[in-house]
Amino acid sequence: MTLALPREVATDRAAVAALLASGLLWGLTWIAFKHFASLGLAGVTFTAATYGLVGAAMLPFVWRQRRIWRHQTGLLAAIGLLGGTAIASFVAAITYGEVMRMMLLFYLAPVWSVLGGRIVLGESITRPRAIAVGISISGAAMLLGGPRMLAAPPGWQDVLAIASGVFYAGQNIASRLATDVPVGTKSAAIFAGCGAISAVLLPVAGTAFPTVTTTLLLQLAAFAVIWMGAANWATMYGVTHLEAGRAGVLLVFELVAAVVSALLIGGENLDPWGWAGCGCIAGAALLEARTSSPSGAKRR
Repeated sequence: MTLALPREVATDRAAVAALLASGLLWGLTWIAFKHFASLGLAGVTFTAATYGLVGAAMLPFVWRQRRIWRHQTGLLAAIGLLGGTAIASFVAAITYGEVMRMMLLFYLAPVWSVLGGRIVLGESITRPRAIAVGISISGAAMLLGGPRMLAAPPGWQDVLAIASGVFYAGQNIASRLATDVPVGTKSAAIFAGCGAISAVLLPVAGTAFPTVTTTLLLQLAAFAVIWMGAANWATMYGVTHLEAGRAGVLLVFELVAAVVSALLIGGENLDPWGWAGCGCIAGAALLEARTSSPSGAKRR
């Protein structure tokens, strides 16, 4: 006889699974970014064409639900702006910078998530969580060769990568606060926010759209609707049902997916420092996934 899991436990496990799945999807997106960049669709041009179009298509459905989220309009706008800026910054950093370096700088996000969760949400920083954060950040540093990771001088790509992590952590916290806003509405706000921000930055970027072909349109549609849609929904579901600090640590699994895909598909090599870092990050993600949320955490 199989006993059904309590509803809270089942939801918690589903949220953990959703974040690990979204980490896998996000970890493989660099392949798509590089592919579309080779076709002349890069940076804010790419995000405007993908996130912008999907966000515009989803807005009518969001408007129909306005009675549900109207009292949390400010939080929904914050989710859209923070999440949209995070994605636009991240895509540009990955497209124009070194994938491993950009991923490391972005994955300072768990630090911002834990600190923000403590300051804004009043969440407890438990010893296991502090250990998981330390292990994950140490592992990320090892992936870039330990002491040699910052040998190259910082550039504007580095700033974008760090900023994307800060904005992403802010989006997670805003999503946690917006308890009455449906997950789909949050995802739509991020798509629309990214599209709007990208459109504003298009004149500054000075990049033109490539020749539009049927093949390009089909590829963009498949990537935006299927891949990005699933990744965003899984992320929103996870961060809505888990504490901001815990969600931030779990999403470090994306870095593992990026490293493995770079090894198998991108032909990159991983030295002993890198293998040690990959093991640390995977171990930190598993540690956090098996750690229950503290019952005494303060919720607002």
